[in-house]
Amino acid sequence: MMKKKLTINGIKKAKNERLLTMVTAYDALFATLLQESADILLVGDSLNMSFNGKPDTLSATLDQMIYHTNAVCQGAKNTFVICDMPFGSYNNKRQALKNAIRVYQESPADAIKIEGGKDKADLVQTLSENGIAVCGHIGLLPQSVRGEGGYIVRGKTPHDIEALVEDAEAIEDAGAFCIVVEGVKAEAAALIAQAVKIPVIGIGAGSGVDGQVLVFSDMLGLFEAFTPKFVKKYIDGASLVKEAVAHYKTEVESKTFPANEHTY
Repeated sequence: MMKKKLTINGIKKAKNERLLTMVTAYDALFATLLQESADILLVGDSLNMSFNGKPDTLSATLDQMIYHTNAVCQGAKNTFVICDMPFGSYNNKRQALKNAIRVYQESPADAIKIEGGKDKADLVQTLSENGIAVCGHIGLLPQSVRGEGGYIVRGKTPHDIEALVEDAEAIEDAGAFCIVVEGVKAEAAALIAQAVKIPVIGIGAGSGVDGQVLVFSDMLGLFEAFTPKFVKKYIDGASLVKEAVAHYKTEVESKTFPANEHTY
């Protein structure tokens, strides 16, 4: 039975009704596999860390994001897909609108995601007023990692919690339909979720939010360089792949593959 694709209104209505499952995806193959369970697929700029061996997300380009968004949309035609706007692609309202329009014109993306709180509310409003659906992103901001000197967990003090709540409210007021909250103390994330009427999707933000997002190569145990504290590996994918390829090598060397059933 073909699943029904979520809409913007459907995502908003999920608030306080059911928890949303978001997973990153970068290609048609994995998008097809993930779509059965994922409510939302995020084409994250994390692709350059997962697949290109880069130390952070900053090297991702708009051309790359559009290419991968097209691939994901091709593989998961009945799943809501969000394209991550890469570093440097939304420094001001004019640039943000121009590049977001490119995403919409050159891919079937349902929405875009930008990082930032109150400082980006004017961008969110401009995009929303021009027909672009916007997912916000507050808390730990991967695109700011070099400027902030590392990945710093947010929401540790009452002052910071207040600032994060203000960020979420500003983005909501500007027209965002949901917000990703990353690397935030669980108590703070819960307060953020309570403060706004749109879904808050957590990553490293505890369970008191409206849904969760994980990078698929992390949750499947494929990425071995490091494992963030907030990641749960649901399978040891790297070991399974290595074992399979080792088995293949053994059979090639022993001439047990290809067998008769694999031969024309």
